[in-house]
Amino acid sequence: MRLFAIADPHGNYSRIRELLGQSGNIDVVLIAGDITNFGPDEKALELIDLFKPPILAVPGNCDHESILEVIENSKATNLHNGSVTIDGVKFVGMGGSNPTPFCTPFEIEECDFETNLNNLMSETGKTDEPVVILTHVPPYGILDEVGDMHVGCKALSVFLDKADIMVCGHIHEARGIRNSGKTIIVNPGMAALGFAALIDINKENQEYDINVQLIEAGR
Repeated sequence: MRLFAIADPHGNYSRIRELLGQSGNIDVVLIAGDITNFGPDEKALELIDLFKPPILAVPGNCDHESILEVIENSKATNLHNGSVTIDGVKFVGMGGSNPTPFCTPFEIEECDFETNLNNLMSETGKTDEPVVILTHVPPYGILDEVGDMHVGCKALSVFLDKADIMVCGHIHEARGIRNSGKTIIVNPGMAALGFAALIDINKENQEYDINVQLIEAGR
């Protein structure tokens, strides 16, 4: 299975076709929030219409909560506070962000973030199949630095080593790939600038091999 992951397009979808052109055969598209730049909600449909494979999306803190209805009524799957299994891979999602100093439209208290995700992860039960968490914010301490400060979500840190992959965004300057226990954390970079990630999940002899590469339009 090949996942095409983007985050933070902020309403600028001009580089998406170029990224898709260098991504090969994609099985699932992951959109990790800040789909618009404070709206309008319907702008999201322009992005969704660019893709043919199944799309799983969560909103970011710069999206209004009302964008959930637009996603629900589109061909994409709203993964916010939800889960879905595709070809043996379990996807769990939580959009928005932990509280910021900027009072952005879609912020969630840490306690609610943890409770909701814990319920979703509990529903997965014990499984040998890969689990992918799709969020907008990164976990605290990983790909979350702004200057010399960590601004990630502490509630998300609870789920490190419980999921196989965590795809996030939010911190534009923190593009990268990190490991924590068995979890691979991926920030594809700002899609508005032509950044994305490809994640390949392959089953070999009852074991799953996961490979991640960051890609950039024009390269």
